[in-house]
Amino acid sequence: MTTTINTLFGVHEHALKFRSQRAEVLASNMANADTPGYKARDFDFKSALKQLGEPARQLKVSHAKHFSTNSSASSISLAYRVPTSASLDGNTVDAQSEQARYAQNALDYQTSIRFLDGKISGYLSALRGE
Repeated sequence: MTTTINTLFGVHEHALKFRSQRAEVLASNMANADTPGYKARDFDFKSALKQLGEPARQLKVSHAKHFSTNSSASSISLAYRVPTSASLDGNTVDAQSEQARYAQNALDYQTSIRFLDGKISGYLSALRGE
């Protein structure tokens, strides 16, 4: 089995990128917990990783002033979270659940970091002949 630099770290390279972006979204939700009318947003991490296996879709540009798009693995579609109970001012952020999601995301981020650290340590040991 040959290992190329592109397959060296597997999905964890992209997982770290997605976890980092999700942390920003969750932090934004928590920062706006008291903002009237703010709608909590998030994205589905599993579907974002699933996009990695799908070929990129290109839209056909028919006019010079149209925007070109590239549906790559780094693009994430944010969705508004359905609130369990919205407040009277229209804010849909539940601070406690946002903190729990943020903590879980941080743990998952650390898990990917530890996995990558183990892979790198293993490759370094092999290169040193240990």
